[in-house]
Amino acid sequence: MNTLSSHVLDTANGKPVANLALELMLPDGQTVVSSTDNDGRCKDWQNCDLSAGQYRLRFQVKPYLIQTHGESFYPHVDVHFELQATNDHYHVPLLISPFGFSSYRGS
Repeated sequence: MNTLSSHVLDTANGKPVANLALELMLPDGQTVVSSTDNDGRCKDWQNCDLSAGQYRLRFQVKPYLIQTHGESFYPHVDVHFELQATNDHYHVPLLISPFGFSSYRGS
């Protein structure tokens, strides 16, 4: 079975982002809601089956960015990716600032 994790870091202040809401949309359209822990990490997807298919991970960044930096150009950040049927671990980090973001496949 595939596993999925994420890590959200604020590049403007060099710190992890705690309590950020995330939504994982599964290939069948169902959505699983989770949030980052105190270290900005998330791996709790309510034991859903992470089978092969296309997924969308939505990071609700606006509340955090407004609270921390006073403004946010992005209401949310969507990262679309595809899992293979490989029993692999997938890691999708997000680096954010009020006016930019970056993501990649991590390890």
